Amino acid sequence: MRAMPEGFRWGVATASYQIEGSVDVDGRAPSIWDTFSATPGAVRHGDTGAIACDHYRRWQEDFGLLSELGVTSYRFSLAWPRIVPDGTGAVNQAGLDHYRRLVDDLLERGIEPAVTLYHWDLPQALQDKGGWAERVTIDAFTRYAEVVAEALGDRVPRWITLNEPWVSSFVGYGSGRHAPGLTDGRSALLAAHHLLCAHAAAVPVLRGAGGQVGITLNLSPIRAVSDDEADVAAARRMDGCQNRWFLDPVLTGRYPEDMVSWYGFEDVVADGDLEAISAPLDFLGVNYYTRTHIAAGERAGLRHPLRPALDAHQVHPEGLPRTQMGWTIEPDGLRELLVRLRDDYPRLPPILITENGAAFDDYADPEGGIDDEERVEFLAGHLSALRDAIDEGVDVAGYFCWSLMDNFEWAEGYARRFGLYYVDYPTQRRTAKASARWYADVVRRNALPD
Repeated sequence: MRAMPEGFRWGVATASYQIEGSVDVDGRAPSIWDTFSATPGAVRHGDTGAIACDHYRRWQEDFGLLSELGVTSYRFSLAWPRIVPDGTGAVNQAGLDHYRRLVDDLLERGIEPAVTLYHWDLPQALQDKGGWAERVTIDAFTRYAEVVAEALGDRVPRWITLNEPWVSSFVGYGSGRHAPGLTDGRSALLAAHHLLCAHAAAVPVLRGAGGQVGITLNLSPIRAVSDDEADVAAARRMDGCQNRWFLDPVLTGRYPEDMVSWYGFEDVVADGDLEAISAPLDFLGVNYYTRTHIAAGERAGLRHPLRPALDAHQVHPEGLPRTQMGWTIEPDGLRELLVRLRDDYPRLPPILITENGAAFDDYADPEGGIDDEERVEFLAGHLSALRDAIDEGVDVAGYFCWSLMDNFEWAEGYARRFGLYYVDYPTQRRTAKASARWYADVVRRNALPD
């Protein structure tokens, strides 16, 4: 057995729009994902989050799954349009009360809430005014943070301001594959910066309520497919877009100069923005799924998130196993990423792996079992790589598996399953997969099998 450090936090993660459903219940107003998923052709099979996992009504049953797993922490997100329906106006007490019940129940179970303020479900009323491309959304987010901190701050020990601002901005406003479905490079850059400014504004609000505060970034080691100068330069740009564009302002107080020049970004940043964005954090959340292999040149006709244009495209090397999402399975990429963070960022706070997991073609056998050996192998490999990084001196404080249960997987609808628990959507029955039993054993032992 390979023991993890004493006090290591074990958890699972979810997101509000992906599991809650009840999108028009108890005063909740539409989010950009309600609008986007109702747009023909936007989501596979025309799926929406209107019902999802019905977690808004079944949360007590689902929290029983947390206890069954034995996790010490649970990462979940709040739905902004459930709390401040129009983004700026009246507070919806029913929404606040719902999340107060969740927090209280978790604490009674001895499970630490790790609460994400923003996991992509912007109130549609704010998007109607320009959304994250407009600076006024920063003020709206700040007020939302104040409302939540006042209601829950005395009981939430750990806050995450934003989940994956790269996706919110470059995929939502740049490539159009996610809500709000725009394809404008300038708007993507504005959205990215305003998201980071909103994070900066929320940090002192949440910390003032007594909790630790961090941000979650989706990060990936970037490799050129060859030693050719054009491929190497393209990989460097992709690293600048996906990794350094968010790591550098948060951890160094500046945007990467090569990418500022590439994008022509100088006129966006206001005085004091970067100083606020780079205020010290209590932890950095890292979402890791795969390593990224890059070659030079755009690929015509593809709707991909490499926007604003990078003159680069992603390649999937032959011979590497892939998940159902098409992502290569490269566990050592996690160790590589964590060591790189330690080496490149002297101000790096402790790290939490806030998401790591995989989608596979799970199915129930005739006896009703779900033997997802591929997921067990995936998790075992990545946790071993995480342990290797810790052995190399990287300060990693915890790990959250994505996800507790199958759910609405954004533009892929319900066609992709990431959960430790299988959800039969017509009946909403939850069934433990083999990976759930395996993970529960790891959590109980605080150690990885040999």
